[in-house]
Amino acid sequence: MNRIDRISAILIQLQSRRVVKAADIAERFNISLRTVYRDVKTLEEAGIPLIGEAGVGYSIMDGYRLPPVMFTKEEATAFLTAEKFVEKLTDDSTMAHHRSAMYKIRAILRNSEKDLLEDMDANIAVIRSNSQRYADRQDHIQTILNAIGQKSVLKLDYFAMHNQQHTTRCVEPVGIYYLDSFWHLIAYCRMRNDYRDFRLDRIKTAIITDEIFEDQHPTLNEYIAQTAHDRELETVIMIVDQKIHNYLNSQKYYNGFVSEKTIGDRVEMTFLTEHIEGFARWYMMFGDSADIISPDKLKDRIKEIYHKIGAKF
Repeated sequence: MNRIDRISAILIQLQSRRVVKAADIAERFNISLRTVYRDVKTLEEAGIPLIGEAGVGYSIMDGYRLPPVMFTKEEATAFLTAEKFVEKLTDDSTMAHHRSAMYKIRAILRNSEKDLLEDMDANIAVIRSNSQRYADRQDHIQTILNAIGQKSVLKLDYFAMHNQQHTTRCVEPVGIYYLDSFWHLIAYCRMRNDYRDFRLDRIKTAIITDEIFEDQHPTLNEYIAQTAHDRELETVIMIVDQKIHNYLNSQKYYNGFVSEKTIGDRVEMTFLTEHIEGFARWYMMFGDSADIISPDKLKDRIKEIYHKIGAKF
């Protein structure tokens, strides 16, 4: 990226947030802080009303706006790709808001870019997997995001899979994330007095209450990092025949796949899992073409299941 393009990109970055740190600019463009200071000075000399405070960062005075932005073809195509994901992997409310935002983006595109999006629309698709077919599309995402932004208590009607019961509970939302074809809400549950993971497709209703919570909760990233550290993960090593290896690709990540290496006509695969029971039952689908190397307790559990099945015939 040449200097003129970089300075223009820095100006856009400065408008994207209330305060932008020099270190963030340096990291984004892989430049030194000294270069950042020089580029910012260039913007000031060009008449951009910047406010800088040592140890805090840079901000632009209220009221200043960059004229309509020209997007590259690659950026325009990225918008279209994102639209496909939002359409398939979020709820109806989020999809409607994103579509509205896309109309505004398309409005400032050049005619050549508009034509490109029209031509590319039929060439980009996001297909929901079979595991997503029963996930409903209730409008919970925007409700939850609004509650997080307002620090409002949510009242949930939730179906717990482990005991097949509906419960009504009040929670303090922390954040949402997407994993294994489902959206999840991390929240502090007042009924359990602890943090819980709620799958959004099991939430029947989500209502924002008038109550504002003041407790300081960890960020979503902090919570995920901590729970990952606290989980007891088992290392599983197995060797599979090449002829069935490709058939495992769609499921191996759900079972904690880490790495693999080819050994002759077989493949050694390593996993980290917290569900030995689930792994044992998955293994039995292709066990005639695979061997468990470790751990021993996984081997023992597979033998137990095998003998119970054999006793029925």
